[in-house]
Parts: sequence; C-alpha cells; structure tokens
Amino acid sequence: MERFICVHGHFYQPPRENPWLEAIELQESAQPYHDWNARITDECYATNAASRILDDQEKIVEIVNNYGEISFNFGPTLLAWLEEHNHNVYEAILQADRISQERYSGHGSALAQAYNHIIMPLANTRDRRTQVIWGVRDFERRFGRPPEGMWLPETAVDIDTLEALAEQGIAFTILAPHQAERIRPLGNEKAKWKDVSNASIDPKRAYLQKLPSGREINLFFYDGPISRSIAFEQLLHQGDQLANRLMGAFDPKGTDVQLVHIATDGETYGHHHRHGDMALAFALRRLDRDESVRLTNYGEFLEMHPPEWEVDINEGSSWSCAHGVGRWAEDCGCRTGGRADWTQAWREPLRGALNWLRDQVSVRYERAAKELFESPWDARNHYIEVIHDRSPENIDRFLNEHAVHKLGAEETSRALKLLELQRHAMLMFTSCGWFFSELSGIETVQVIQYAGRVVQLAQDLFDANVRSGFLERLEKAKSNIPEHHHGRRIYEKFVDASVIDLERVGAHYAISSLFDTHQTPAHIYSYLVEDRERKLYETGEIRLVIGHSRVTSEVTRESDEFMYAALHLGGHNVTGGIQPYSGGKRVDALIAEAEALFQRAETPALVRLLDRTFGGKSFSLRSLFRDEQHKVMQTILGSAIEEAESAYQQVYRRQAPLLRFLADLEVAQPRSFQVAAEIVLNRQLEEVFQSEEPDPERLRALLDEVVTGQIGIEEESLGYVINERLVSLASKLGEDPYSLQILERLHTVATMAREVPFEVNFWEAQNTYFDVLNTEYPAQKELAQQGDKAAVEWVSTFEALAQPLSVAIQADEGG
Repeated sequence: MERFICVHGHFYQPPRENPWLEAIELQESAQPYHDWNARITDECYATNAASRILDDQEKIVEIVNNYGEISFNFGPTLLAWLEEHNHNVYEAILQADRISQERYSGHGSALAQAYNHIIMPLANTRDRRTQVIWGVRDFERRFGRPPEGMWLPETAVDIDTLEALAEQGIAFTILAPHQAERIRPLGNEKAKWKDVSNASIDPKRAYLQKLPSGREINLFFYDGPISRSIAFEQLLHQGDQLANRLMGAFDPKGTDVQLVHIATDGETYGHHHRHGDMALAFALRRLDRDESVRLTNYGEFLEMHPPEWEVDINEGSSWSCAHGVGRWAEDCGCRTGGRADWTQAWREPLRGALNWLRDQVSVRYERAAKELFESPWDARNHYIEVIHDRSPENIDRFLNEHAVHKLGAEETSRALKLLELQRHAMLMFTSCGWFFSELSGIETVQVIQYAGRVVQLAQDLFDANVRSGFLERLEKAKSNIPEHHHGRRIYEKFVDASVIDLERVGAHYAISSLFDTHQTPAHIYSYLVEDRERKLYETGEIRLVIGHSRVTSEVTRESDEFMYAALHLGGHNVTGGIQPYSGGKRVDALIAEAEALFQRAETPALVRLLDRTFGGKSFSLRSLFRDEQHKVMQTILGSAIEEAESAYQQVYRRQAPLLRFLADLEVAQPRSFQVAAEIVLNRQLEEVFQSEEPDPERLRALLDEVVTGQIGIEEESLGYVINERLVSLASKLGEDPYSLQILERLHTVATMAREVPFEVNFWEAQNTYFDVLNTEYPAQKELAQQGDKAAVEWVSTFEALAQPLSVAIQADEGG
C-alpha cells in the first residue's frame, strides 16, 4: 500500500486598493501597520517563507520555506501587491514552486486562482470565462509555466464553472467533501451511481468529472474533519499533533493507494493561529523523514495515480456556506462577526443592484467597444496583459493587436476607459463583500467603491446616468447600524467622498507642494503631474504656492491642465483653489498680484484674491489623499506634540516619587498623574531603542519605574519600534556580515529586546543571522581555530548573538 500526504493552503486577501488611486491607503484598523496586507504578510506570508524549526530548548535549528513542500495558491491581486511591496516574500513564493517541481517529479505546487475571487456560480458566462483566463495568464506571467490546477473562490462550483476551467486546460481543482453528489467506478457506464450527498465521499483518491461538452476535469475532495480541526480546533498547537492527525487518517486495512490531503485558508498558518507556520514546518519535516509515507502535490499524484472513479458534483455548493452559495446572495444564516440580532437581508439587494449595474454597462460597453476593437470581449480577456504592464510601449502593443485601426490619443484614452469599466465591473463582485455581517463593513464598502468607479466611467464614456438607478436599488439594502440607514446612504457617505478625477489629483498636488517640494514630473499614485510653472513663497509659518500643471492618468491616459494656488497660514489652516488652465496670462496675472500681497503681508487680501480667482471653488487639507493627509498632519502636529510631551515630562518629574510612594502603599494613583507617567515612560522606552547607542542600563531603569509605578506599556507601539531597529541592524549585517560594530550593536539591541515584558518580533534578525551562520560562519570559525585574532573576536561576538536571537549553533557547523 502506498501512502501520500498533501497539505493545501489557499492564500488570499481581497483587493483593497482605492479604485481611483490603484493603491491601498492607510487603514487605521491595521495599526501599527499601514494596512491589513502589510500586517498579514508579517504574520503569515513572510513567516511561511522562512518558518522556524526548533529544538527541545526552543532554539532555531532550521529555517525552511513551507511553500516548497505544500500545495498552495495565492490570489493574483495579492501577488501583485507582494510583488510591489514585499519582493523578498514574492520571490520566495516563486522559488517555492521551482523547488516543488524538483521535489515532485516536475510538478509545481502552485495553483492558479480565478482572478479576483468572485463566486463563480453566481457570475454570468462572460465574467466566469474572463476570471479563469485572467487567472491563468497571471499565473503564467509569474510562475513561468501553465497551471495544472486552479482554486475556485470559496470552492464554489457548478458545471458551467468546471467547463470554464477545462476550456482553459485546467486539469484539476479541489473541493470540500460535501460537494460531491454521487460516484461510480470509472469506465463502466452501466455501473450504478452511489449517492454520497448525505454521507462522506472517500477523500483518499482522485475523481473524474465528465462534462457536457465532452471535456473532463479531475477533482480532489479534501479531508473535512482534519481541515476543520486545523482551522477551528487548535490542531496547530503542536507540530507533532498535526503530523499524528494526518498519519492517523490512513485506513490501516486499506490495500489501495491512499492520499490524505487537507485544505484551509493559508492565513490559518500564522495570522489566525500565531506560530501556526512553525507547527506546519515541524509536521512536514517529521512526515518527510517517515519512510512509511510520502509528501506529494496534486499534479504528481494525478500522474502516478489517475482517477479510477467518476463523480458528479453537488452543483451550486461551496466550502463555507451550508446553503450552497446563499452566503453571497441572500440572508441564508451564515455569517461572520457582528451582533446576534443583525440580519444579512442586505445581501440580496446588494447583489441585485450590482447585477443591474453590470448589465447596464455591458450593453453600452459592447456597442462602444465595437468602434475600437476587433472583438470587445476578446480585448477584455487579453486586457490582463495591460494590467500587468501599463508602460506606454505595452499599451501601444496591446492596442495595435486588438484595435480596428491606429488609435489617436483621444481614442486610446476611451479604449482604456472602456476596459477599466469592465475590470471594475468584475472587481465589484469580489466575494468578501458578502462574507461578513454588516453592509457598512470595510470589505462591503470596498466592492461598493468599485461600483462607484463603474458609475463614474459610465457617465464619462456614455453620458449615462446609471447612478440614480443603481442608488435606487442600493437603497433596498438595509444596514444593521441605524446611522448608516441603507446602501444609498453608505454610497453617498463613503463612495462620493472617495471619487477622484484629474482636478482632485491636481488639488492634492497643490496642497502637498506646500509641505513637500516635488520633483517634476511627480508620480501621485497612478497619476503623473508635470509642472509647467510653479512659484513658492514663504515667510515664517506662511507659505504660498502658485502654478500651472498637467495631470495625466497612467491607467487611462486621460490628461488635462490646471491652474492652482494653495496657501498655508500655519497649523491646519490651508486654503486654495484649482481650475482648468485657460492660458498663461491668467497665471502670470495671479502670480503678480499674489506676490505683491504676500510681500506686503496682506494675508486677508490674499485669501480674498484666491476666493475671487477660483470662484469660491476652494480646497483644504481634507482634499489630500489619506496617506499624505496623515503625513502632513504629523508634520503640523509635531511641534504641538513636543510641547505636550514636555508638559507631561515636567508633571512626571515632579510627581514620580509620589507615584512610587502611592504604589508602595497600594493606594490608587490619580488618573492624571498615571496618564502623564504612561506617556512619558512609553516615549522614553521607544527613545532607548531608537538611540544610536542603545543603553541597557537606561532600559532597566525605565522598566523598573514601569513596574514600581504600575504603569502600562504600549506593547504594540514599542514592539513595532524594537522590530524596526532590529530589522535595520539585520539589514546592515546582511550587507556587511564582517562588521564587528554591527554585530555588537545587534547583540546589544537583541539582548535589550529580551528584557521587555512581552514577545518581540526577531524574525528578520534571525533570518539574516541564520543566513550568515550558513554562509560566512564556517570559514570564520576555521580561521579562528588557526589563530586569526580578528576572526576569533568576530566568532566570539557572533556566537554570543545566537543566545538573544534563540538560534542553535550545531556542533557540525563548527560550534
């Protein structure tokens, strides 16, 4: 009997980008990280790329790339974000697929995914097909090979979806055990079907689904009980526990080939279950060393053991809804988060409104696109090539291939807008919009924002007022939170405020120019701003900028010129205006008059001039995009914060002895004194780790004050500061591993980090140390043994650093 084990992880985050900026803006709920992608990457995607295996002393003995041993898929939109924002993790994922090809008989472990995670049985035929094509093309670009398998969002499936996969050459997909309807031996058309819809299909083999078109696709049904235990029942508490459970799933009496395989959200390994990646790494190593079992992936197993059974699926089913696909279309009872009395009746009208919007713009798209493209829908299917590379050269190549004739600048912009309309009309169906309990949740607002971009483009392209019809339908989706009322109010509150056009970009540029002297041309997210003229005047806290610029969308190539002026009167007082450029004389006249008023310090008259020039169409700091707004406010608040902290320090210095005395008497401390102490001590703790020369004695003194005064430590903020310092030093060590000064400083900071009363993230420092341990340490150790004094000192310091970093130096490595 041959026994195989395969672990599949579905790694995915919904697209979070602002639909107009093509970038994720600051998400306060993810602090201290910039956004949730960054946070979950640190907690899961990065840790699985370099997971630790510990000895019985809880010291690191090995760092492994989990992706190289498991089966996995990453959402294309998540991979696009990783490629730009965490290239090391991105490369580790691609490398893992190459490693797995060597390990598993030429079969890579990476699977493709339907592009932006829409529920495929609820999609129309065109969208379903495009989602598969985009998923395949995205995979091929990244992994350099065609995908063998494809993950279906929420494993939601029907026959039409399987037809779409098979049409694009997909060999298999993975489903939950309850998604099988009936089975029978393959090759015997007279064999009687066995109903497994109310029982459990045997997950230990592959199955073949025959399709009406004559095509076929292989299906794997994962082990449900083990997968649920991993996700919800603490099976990841220990690696041995996971390995034992997987081994225990084999039928000891079975004589046939058996495959034990599981599938869970990849975020289970690190984000949902802290250190879950380490339990997985330990289990995989133990299984790999067990000669009675063999790790595999689905492609290899299929080649070795093709299906001997035929299956018919349970159509319109998924892995996370007991009611088929109701979770994404109706108030079926499945929910995540929220209060017990909340209803999800909003789901049906939301989907209805989006379906209506999609159908309204599809008809108009096809009619308009026929004037520009040989085949409007074929052009959409290939548009993924432009999404991957928006360079002018690639856009021109794409248009030369698909356009009916050579397109001029205006036609090019229109063509790209049409395709962007279709892209956002699919993004608005991203499944997370329906997964949670409340209509005003960030995931649902995100899909409504994509709809807002569709509405804007439809108005621009077709002069079609689809907004009123859409909002009328959206109003039927009722929020559980009284202040939000319904979908229409949510749209007006969260989408209207987010809508961006070229003029809004120009206003952002004008205001930000008061605080940051941009180089021209300047990239503002997905826009390019080129100054034709810019004058900056400043005296004291007052600044004035006047200019004329061209703003161009790098996505749609639409472009326009504007005249602008912005005035900063100190603090948060900013005013200004912008209008379409109508000639150099107006700009020159404004500059001359404003300059004279500025030099005479006639500020009220200057404000009136701007109001008069721009017709009362003014802007303020509210016009800045979220990240720049945060950055500017930090600049403005800087001096105020310093003044406040100085006042708190004075209070604390005077009252610190009293606070210690009260703590000793176990008498409640006055809240005002305690707040002052918390602010001052937490700031001083951060400064200790940020200092060029970290002082361990100073840290101990501060920690003693914290304990004595019963002061709370802001663990998240301080931990973030410590981690940043460790990452900075680790990066320097990676660049110059022989620097004794860097080694010593890293040793000092790492030792200090062990003294704070909470867990610190040593991940980056450990990775760098382990790399140097394997590459540089052996040679240095040999030199030290030969009496080289510099090497002796380096080795001594390097080995000492192993202790605070919790890394074991094995004897066979010279230790």
